[in-house]
Amino acid sequence: MSLLATLQTNKMIPERYKQMSQKKLEERVAEVKEKLGKRLYIPGHHYQKDEVIQFADATGDSLKLAQLSAENKDAEFIVFCGVHFMAETADILTSQNQKVFLPDMRAGCSMADMANIQQTERAWKKLQEIFGDTILPLTYVNSTASIKAFVGSHGGATVTSSNAEKMVTWAFEQKERILFLPDQHLGRNTAVNLGVSLDEMAIWNPIEDNLEYEGDISRVKVILWKGHCSVHENFTVQNVYDTRRKYPEMKIIVHPECRREVVELADLSGSTSYIINAIEKAEPGSSWAIGTEMNLVNRLIKNHPDKHIISLNPHMCPCLTMNRIDLPHLVWCLDSIEEGNVQNRIQVSQDIARDAKLALDRMLRIS
Repeated sequence: MSLLATLQTNKMIPERYKQMSQKKLEERVAEVKEKLGKRLYIPGHHYQKDEVIQFADATGDSLKLAQLSAENKDAEFIVFCGVHFMAETADILTSQNQKVFLPDMRAGCSMADMANIQQTERAWKKLQEIFGDTILPLTYVNSTASIKAFVGSHGGATVTSSNAEKMVTWAFEQKERILFLPDQHLGRNTAVNLGVSLDEMAIWNPIEDNLEYEGDISRVKVILWKGHCSVHENFTVQNVYDTRRKYPEMKIIVHPECRREVVELADLSGSTSYIINAIEKAEPGSSWAIGTEMNLVNRLIKNHPDKHIISLNPHMCPCLTMNRIDLPHLVWCLDSIEEGNVQNRIQVSQDIARDAKLALDRMLRIS
C-alpha cells in the first residue's frame, strides 16, 4: 500500500452486513444509486464477481476505468470495484472535488506488492553503479502509486498490456537499457516480440538485492523485476499440452502476464480487452481455451453460449484479492458515503500523485 492518507484502513466491516440476505444487499445498492444519482460512479474491473459487476456503471481494465472516472465530472463519489493500485490511479487522475473509495481496503494486488519503493530505490542505486546512466524505468500500470511516481521522476512512463510494445520501443529511443517493473513476464514477452533475445535480459531480484545474469553484462538490454501475477503464473506448459491432447481443434488465447513458454505455445496472446474482443468476434461453434482470471472466463462462457469456452487451467480459481470486493463491502461503503461517515477512502499524497501523473501522462501522450 503506497502512501494512502486514510484513517480507516484497519476498520473491519460491521457484522450486520455479513448477515444481510443477497436480496436485501442488492436492494440497498439500488437505493443508494438512485438517491445519489450522478454524484455516484461505480467502475468495475473485468475480474470482479458478477454480484458486484451487475451494479457497475462501467466495466473495463484499470486504466480505462480510472480515465472514465476522471472524465465523469458529475461524479463526486467514485466507488472503485477493483484493487488498491487501480483506486490509486483513479485518485491521481480525478479532480480534487472527487473522492475515490475502495469497498475493502484488503483488496490488494500481489504483483504490485512485489515492488515497493524502498526496494526500487536500492535497486536503482545499484543498477546505476553497474550500468551508469543508461537505463530508463518503465512500470506496468499494475503497480503502486509510489512506483509510478519513481518512474515518472526518472523520466520513465507507465505501460499497459495493450501498449507495452509501443512504450518499450519509445524507451529504447531514450536510453540504451530499460528497467521493467514489476511483472517480469509482460516485460519478457514484450521484449521478445520486439526482437530482444532472452540472453539480453537480466532479472533483478529484490529479495536478494542482486542482478541475476550469466555472461557479459554489457549485453544486457532489459532488466526485468522479479515479480509476477499470482493468477497468470498458474497457467503452465502442461495445461497447454493437456488442452491440445483433449481438444485438438481448440484455439488457446492467453494474457501476456503468463510465462514466456506458455505464450509461445498459445495461438494468441493479448490484453484482457484483446481476449474479450477475440471471443466476441469469433465464429459461432468455435472452441477456445482462455488463460486469464476465472471470473472473466466464466462471464465469457455465460455471455457466449454459441461457443465452446474453457479455462486453460481447469483448476484455476478467481483472483483472491480482487474477490475481496463483494456485496456486503459494497453496501457498507455506499452506506458510509450516504451517511457522511467516510470509510475506505483512497488518497494519494500530492507529491506522489504529481510524479505518478508524469509517468501516466507520458504514456498517454506516446500511445
